[in-house]
Amino acid sequence: MVSPILELSNINKSFGHVQANKEVSLAINKGTIHGIIGENGAGKSTLMSIVYGFYQADSGTISINGNIVNLKSPRDSIESGIGMVHQHFMLVENFSVLENIILGFEGEIVFGKKLDEAKKNLLNLCETYKLNIDLNSIISDLSVGFRQRVEILKALYRGAEILILDEPTGVLTPQEVDELFKILRSLQQEGKTIVLITHKLNEIMDLTSNVTVMRQGEIAGHKKTQLTNKEELAEMMVGRSVLLRINKSPLKKGDVVFRVNNLQVKDDLDVLRVKNVNFEINEGEILGLAGVTGNGQTELLEALSGIRKVESGEIQLFEETISDKNNFLNPKDLKEKGLAHVPEDRQRMGLITNFKANENLIFGYHHQQPFSKSSVLVESEILSYSKKVMNDYDVRPQAPNLITSNFSGGNQQKIILSRELNKNPKVLLVGQPTRGVDIGAIEFIHQRLIDMRDKGAAILLVSVELEEVLSLSDRIVVMFDGKIVGEKVNQNVTDREIGLLMAGIS
Repeated sequence: MVSPILELSNINKSFGHVQANKEVSLAINKGTIHGIIGENGAGKSTLMSIVYGFYQADSGTISINGNIVNLKSPRDSIESGIGMVHQHFMLVENFSVLENIILGFEGEIVFGKKLDEAKKNLLNLCETYKLNIDLNSIISDLSVGFRQRVEILKALYRGAEILILDEPTGVLTPQEVDELFKILRSLQQEGKTIVLITHKLNEIMDLTSNVTVMRQGEIAGHKKTQLTNKEELAEMMVGRSVLLRINKSPLKKGDVVFRVNNLQVKDDLDVLRVKNVNFEINEGEILGLAGVTGNGQTELLEALSGIRKVESGEIQLFEETISDKNNFLNPKDLKEKGLAHVPEDRQRMGLITNFKANENLIFGYHHQQPFSKSSVLVESEILSYSKKVMNDYDVRPQAPNLITSNFSGGNQQKIILSRELNKNPKVLLVGQPTRGVDIGAIEFIHQRLIDMRDKGAAILLVSVELEEVLSLSDRIVVMFDGKIVGEKVNQNVTDREIGLLMAGIS
């Protein structure tokens, strides 16, 4: 039998009145890839943050190789052979790869022979695990996938035998996911132990040998992956059966309400990223925009929502030109005209994370009644509204006065979605709606989008999740190198067809 390398016994952790972990016990075997799944707010990340020394348990014990350890800080965990790649990377963007890796340990290295040894060891690790990283690269110049590799390299360099990854594929393209999985399998073959926190059941079935399911802070069960299936795991996560495919009524298309004509948009470096893009969306229709991240979708969404100015071309809403080279409306004006926007990056553009949840739930609408009277916020109305919305959208914990940074990534996403969808916009621009969201919430969000479509809303859905685009869209356009390279009515369209267009192959 394979012996456990990591054992948790009766772990409890509370934050005020919220108990994040309740009597959690599990054992993870050496040299395996062990999955931990559960809904947003189920306690997965909190549990692993305790293992990493970021939090301390209120009670319970942690054992490594049979020995009880006291992990008071991440440094204690690192010295015990534990590394963690967080959902939101812990890197200094204007530092090089090498500087980020030795950060916190630079007093032991700094110059000369020890620095040369550090570089040599890092290059050996890169070669062994096929990480393909240039140590001199500046972090801000790297793609998300390579930034993640830097985090993995940092953990390996510091001697990690147990590597914890928290929602590692939430911001990766399909190609980057494939490369990550190759790296993780290579690590496993070298005897490393991987703990994979995820909500994606396909990843669990493809990659893990064992899986632990958490629900509402407790262990709902342990399974050998080969002896279970996605349906069973989904039901264990949510506590009920879950529809893994959306049921959609036939399209009832109305008038064109949103149109883009020959649109060109530049990025912050004055590089043209959107090139002569044309499309239109009808009432009661979902238009899916597919494409690999970095092909102009972000700049397009920002221009359509009034955040970025247009270089040339025009955007029309209800036959009115709302944005062209000489004129563009800001997001506040667009909201008043019935256009809502769910941004791709929830932390950078969707939320102010050091504000309370109830404040984030009304941003953009805070000047409207009943939230404001005579330019003064009405706290009682905001609190009452926030409690209802958090209950309707199952935001966990349902604590309107909690600082937004204390919510899990998936629950932060629900706060943004509830803010925009609850206003019943006539046109909805939504970027990556289910990024970092659990299976039960995905089902809920997808159904809300379909309900809006059935009520006549025109929806632009931008997603790197090809399955999501195929499941929800009535029509699909594909973006490559800033251009629309293909359009398909979504009837019997295959992921291979769309995937080829995403790669620029017509």
